[in-house]
Amino acid sequence: MNLPACPLCQNAEYEQQQERTDGRWGFTTHVKTLLICTRCRYVLTFYDRNSIWDFD
Repeated sequence: MNLPACPLCQNAEYEQQQERTDGRWGFTTHVKTLLICTRCRYVLTFYDRNSIWDFD
């Protein structure tokens, strides 16, 4: 996997999680991919998998 370096500590190892957020009135759900740095716990958030980084 070609992942970005953490902007705080330059680590390249992450835990990957998914987050679901409901819209204000509950009609929409937004799915986000979270990369959590294993060294400093900084969280990078990616929405809808539309990113230059490929997580699959």
